[in-house]
Amino acid sequence: MLQEIVKYPLSIKGCPTTEFVDVKSPYSGEIVASVGQADEKAIDAALALSKETFEKVMKVMPAYKRSEILAKTSELIKANLEDLAQTIALEGGKPIKDARIEVSRAANTFAIASREALRLDGEQLQMDTLAGNESRVGIIMREPVGVVAAVTPFNFPLNLVAHKLAPAIAGGNTVVLKPSSNTPVSSFKLAELMKQAGLPDGALILTPCRGTKGNALVRDKRIAVLTFTGSQEVGWRLRGEVWPGVRVILELGGNAGIVVHDDADLEAAARASCRGGYAHAGQVCISVQRIYVQNKIYDKFMARFKELVGALKVGDPLKDDTDVGPLIDQGSVDKTLSMVDEAVKAGAKLESGGKSSGKNIVAPIILTETVPKMSVVCQEVFGPVVAVMKYDTVDDAIAAMNDSVYGLQAGVFTSNVDVAFKLARGIDAGGVIVNDAPTFRADHMPYGGRKESGLGLEGVRYALTEMTQPKFICLNLDPKV
Repeated sequence: MLQEIVKYPLSIKGCPTTEFVDVKSPYSGEIVASVGQADEKAIDAALALSKETFEKVMKVMPAYKRSEILAKTSELIKANLEDLAQTIALEGGKPIKDARIEVSRAANTFAIASREALRLDGEQLQMDTLAGNESRVGIIMREPVGVVAAVTPFNFPLNLVAHKLAPAIAGGNTVVLKPSSNTPVSSFKLAELMKQAGLPDGALILTPCRGTKGNALVRDKRIAVLTFTGSQEVGWRLRGEVWPGVRVILELGGNAGIVVHDDADLEAAARASCRGGYAHAGQVCISVQRIYVQNKIYDKFMARFKELVGALKVGDPLKDDTDVGPLIDQGSVDKTLSMVDEAVKAGAKLESGGKSSGKNIVAPIILTETVPKMSVVCQEVFGPVVAVMKYDTVDDAIAAMNDSVYGLQAGVFTSNVDVAFKLARGIDAGGVIVNDAPTFRADHMPYGGRKESGLGLEGVRYALTEMTQPKFICLNLDPKV
């Protein structure tokens, strides 16, 4: 007897769920769950409830209570680690060992937010810098902004959702969340855990939908912040469609590079490049896509890098020893292989990989002899593709790294602190990671891109600043003066 498919209806008062869409595993094709779909009417009702809940409940909720809810959520995530990891692996194809790491990080993200909720304070501003103001005291407070509209991608269906929900709730806001259509089940499970942790009804409302229905959310004047993680094309378009005064946080991907200087620890550089290039099949905004290796050590680096990539275990994401799972769908497979084929026809050399074995699996690809104008170098592939190139001087490496419309994160390998700082200061990116891959991210650090990689910052404390607003209050202690 087939197991009954779990259904996740909408939880919006007055809007019964009339349409469900099946969520399927990108690897096996099996149905993971069936998720209710929001239409424009449901989104309107969600925004109305979210606004009402903000004004009546969240706006006046004390910091200790918000902190308790977030701390309890963190504990519940840890208690449900294996179930959440299995969900991530099933609906998104992420290898189970990496899915477990994502769940642990999500628990940490909520724990950080719990602490930050208690640190959200203002400052006193000295007013007596001018004669006549001796009796005045200035106070700057931080207040929540209101309704946060959050749009999240498929590749981190738990922790990237956490990075939007946790700081929003820490600041006293409410959230209307549109999760990825490919991986919405993780969000439903997280919402249930937050409810168990004491989050009031209406403080978080899920509005999964496909196509253009989500426009009703981002274009509504009732939202105060739009936080979006996704493609450049959609993100920059949405920036122009929100109402005046709506704050926008955009994380729009990248084309992360690594510089391996001639004094680097080659073993460490090769391992980090392998891990950073092919984790989650390259479907990470800060995946290693470009590696620039100093001429003197290029051959030694390539020999070790190819050996490590060749040893990667590719296949079923539910197996504990799998390193590289499937791409999210067939369209992603076709796009990846098309970009590689285009590069090879233009003169690039295929060192390994380049084949699809079905089930949306693409064998890890290494390209050499590429040039900057090739799409595998200058665009975001979002697949298991790494191009390895040579450079001569440090200045050449900086110029090559900056020859990109992206600027999210970069990696640098060197044992010379002067070289490290020259590269770190010269590379135009939101973050430079020294002696590790650019895929490194700690959940409390600032995270955001430059150029076409985005706008605004994530990282709990930094997102919390984006999701709160200052208010200046001036007290005249002697009204007679």
